[in-house]
This record gives sequence, C-alpha cells and structure tokens, in this order.
Amino acid sequence: MEHDYLLKLRQHPTWRLLCADNAPLIISFFYRVFIQPNSRSLKQSELTEKLEDTLFHLRQIHRNKYPKTAKAYLTDWASGENAFLRKYYAENSDEPEFDLTPSSEKSIEWLRSLEQKQFIGTESRLLTVFELLATILQTTQTDPQQRIAELEAQKAEIEAEIARLQQGKVISYDPRQVKERFYQLEETARSLLMDFRQVEENFRQLDRSTREKITTSNKNKGDLLDDIFGEQDDIGDSDQGKSFQAFWGLLMSPAKQEEFNDLIQKVLALDEVQSCQPDELLPKMKYHLLEAGEKVQRTSSSLVEQLRRYLDDQVWLENKRIMSIIHEIEKSAINIKQNPPKENNFTHLDDTKAHIELSVSRTLFRPPSRPIISEAKLTSGAAKFNSDLLYTQHYVDTEMLQARINKALQNQAQITLQELCAHHPLEKGLSELIAYMNLACQDNAHALIDAQKEVQIVWKNEAGLAKSVRMPSVIFTRRS
Repeated sequence: MEHDYLLKLRQHPTWRLLCADNAPLIISFFYRVFIQPNSRSLKQSELTEKLEDTLFHLRQIHRNKYPKTAKAYLTDWASGENAFLRKYYAENSDEPEFDLTPSSEKSIEWLRSLEQKQFIGTESRLLTVFELLATILQTTQTDPQQRIAELEAQKAEIEAEIARLQQGKVISYDPRQVKERFYQLEETARSLLMDFRQVEENFRQLDRSTREKITTSNKNKGDLLDDIFGEQDDIGDSDQGKSFQAFWGLLMSPAKQEEFNDLIQKVLALDEVQSCQPDELLPKMKYHLLEAGEKVQRTSSSLVEQLRRYLDDQVWLENKRIMSIIHEIEKSAINIKQNPPKENNFTHLDDTKAHIELSVSRTLFRPPSRPIISEAKLTSGAAKFNSDLLYTQHYVDTEMLQARINKALQNQAQITLQELCAHHPLEKGLSELIAYMNLACQDNAHALIDAQKEVQIVWKNEAGLAKSVRMPSVIFTRRS
C-alpha cells in the first residue's frame, strides 16, 4: 500500500464509483436491479424503465437533484474504458443489454460489508480454517504411513460416534451454531456468484486481446495461430481455468444437482434456519450458478468463433485491396477507442440504401407492334438415335397383382406367396416379386412375414433360363 500505488489506484473503476457525484443513485439502483434479484444482464428497454421509475420517486423528494433522462444516465454509466456498466449486443439480438462490471459489484459488496451485523459468527469460521488446514495437509502428505495413521484416527472417531448413537446419545448443534453456519453459507454463496463476473471478465479480456492481435499483427497465419492457441492453452491450464472446468463438470453432474437440491431443501426446512428469514438466494442457487457458468462458457466459446472467422477470412485474401482497407479501419478504431469522435456525422458511406423496385410499378407486357416472322420453310428430319428402348420398357401392374391375391383368397382363408407364384408364374421376374413384397408391407395389407422361415421361388426369364431366390415366407390372409 505505497503512496504512488494508491494514487494510481484512484483511477480504478471501483474507486471512481465510490467517489462519483451520483454514487448514491448509481449504487442503490445497481443493488436493486442487479444484486438483489441476482440478474446477470438486462435489456436496455427494461433497465431504462426501471431507472425512470427510480428517478421519478427520487425527484419527488430531492426535486432537481437528477436532471438527466434515464437513457442519458445509462449512456454515461456505460461509456469509456472504465465504465460502471457493460453495454453489449447479445447474439441474434438488435437491442443492447447491460451487465454489471466486476469493479462495480466489488464496490457494492464493500459497502454492504460496512453494515453493522447483529450476529458475527467466529466459531464456524475458525472451524472452517481448521478443516481447510487439515485438508491441505492430508492431500499433500506423501508418506503412506502418515496417511494411514490419519485415516485410522478418523476411523476411530467415526466408530466412537456410532457407538454413542447406538447408546442413544445424540449430539447436535444448538440453534446458535446452526444460525452461525447458515449465515456463513449465505455469505459464501453470494461471494461465489460475485466471482463469476470477474471470471467472465478475464475470459472477455482474452477474447479482446486476441481480436486486437489478429487486427494489428503482421505475422503469417501459422505463427499468429500458434501464439493465440498458446495463450488459450495457458488460460485453460492456469489455476483459474482448471478450477472453473472442475466447477462446471461438478455442476453438470445430474447426481450432484439432485444432491445439491436435496441438501438445500432439508436445510431450509430447519426451524433454526426459518427464524433467520432466508431470502430467495439459496432456493434458486442452482439456477443462478447455471446461468452464470453458461455466460462464462459463451464468452469462452466466442474466442473459438473468432478464430474460425479469422481462418475463413483467409479464403478471401485474393482481394488484397479490400482486406487492407478493412484492416486500416480496424487499426484506426483501436487507436481511437479511448477517445471516440464526439460528433454524430463523423464519416460517410456511399450506396448504403437498397434499390427497391415495387412489383406494381412495372409496366404490363406489350407485344412488339411489328413482329418479325421468319420465312424459312420447315423440313422433316430423321432421328439419329435408336428408339427401341422406348418400346421395351416393362411395367409391373400392382392392381393386377392385388386382384390375383383377392381372387385366390375367395376360396381359402390364406395363401402363401410361393403358392401364388406357382399358380401365376412371374412374368416380370424380380421386379414383380418385389411388387408382391411391397403389397405385403403396406399398412392396410393383411399379410404375415415370417423371417424365421425361408422359401425358394423359381421363375424363368425371357431367354428361358431358370432363376431362383430365397426369401422370408409371406402369407396373405383374407380380410375379416
């Protein structure tokens, strides 16, 4: 905590928010619309409406203290590099959304910590410290004998507790101990949700630096991708990346989700916990965690999507002039991102409007007044191809085949396809046999196909050669 460091730290968004002229308005509004309901993001229209209601009630008390409109305040709070809100466009959406920055959430959490608490649990925190110390030592112990001795000690404690329970001696927490641990549980849950905004911001910084590197780098594609993937691997292999992946894998487990919900319901049903008047945080904790984790995953996947677009852009490098202009525009945008143009009409683009032609504006067809008719005489010609194939096509009449089946079933309850082919030999060969099978497989057909029994059907082709096929037995039955 050196003087120069603190002097520089005054430019941090958290410090700037605490020192802002409208800090009471900003922090109270952020707490009410983001922190209390645990909203990860809000659309501009919804947030503007909420701020207008807040300003209306405050102006009834403080008169002209807040003269700007709600939209103007939101623009001020979301502008600049060190903004209090993050304004962005979600995927497949034309309306901007606003999200609380990690720095703003830290300032709100710090102010909440200044509130004087009626009950401060020290026993549970000390026990948590002891448990963490013991866990660290156990998991880092490499001596097998030492580990066995520790496990034997735990085994002796468990057996002693089982013996006490068998004797009817039940030792449980008193109401004070239950409340103390429940307050610590709520505080840990809130801190966990708050940390997600910082994790998401870290992934977003990686995505932003990757985009800037792609825009400004003069390296070839292979070297640039090698640097980018190296940075992404470093993030994934870092302690934060490994911790998040382990968290996400644990949260995605259906068994863990069911166990988590069961534990929360049982804890909230305790009389000691009910006296603490818990809010809606813990009952909806699973959904809050899933929503927060999903946003982090989407932010991480956007980096991969950016790399894919970069690879796709290489296909269009033939038009080097257009690509160089685009890169110059991107570089200029990065150079002026800290000081954007103040005027609205700072650039002009030609031909940005679509040329629309209405169908009703088209004229009707008008034939030419003097049609030109060719005076050439038509002469009959001779075909230069063999047309015999047009007359040698064979056609399988399925209606005739169905009529044969119906006629055969008039005198008997059922008939097999083998018997039917014996009475009416196949004339079109395999095509006719397939047509019989198609009739047997139709929904309205009364036929049985026995795949366990095979039969042989024989016929002769046009040249008089015998052909045969082995197939499942098909039995046609009479409709009742």
